[in-house]
Amino acid sequence: MRYGLAMEYVKAGEFEQAMDEFAAILEREPSYSAAYFHGGQTLEKMGRIEEAREYYRRGIAHSADPHARSELQGALDILGE
Repeated sequence: MRYGLAMEYVKAGEFEQAMDEFAAILEREPSYSAAYFHGGQTLEKMGRIEEAREYYRRGIAHSADPHARSELQGALDILGE
């Protein structure tokens, strides 16, 4: 599964490759909230804060799961939305 591969790239510090995988996941399944959350965290690690905010916003907009939306909103709040 691409999500597992993306997370392995994150662990290895290969953030660009991880983001490629998160983007591929979301292209096929736009409601995959974990990809938004971990993609946003990865962008934060890369210092790309505004892009991370946008990832979290997109995740909130696409998720039907209240818990996932809450986690994404929390991450966005930490960045000072």
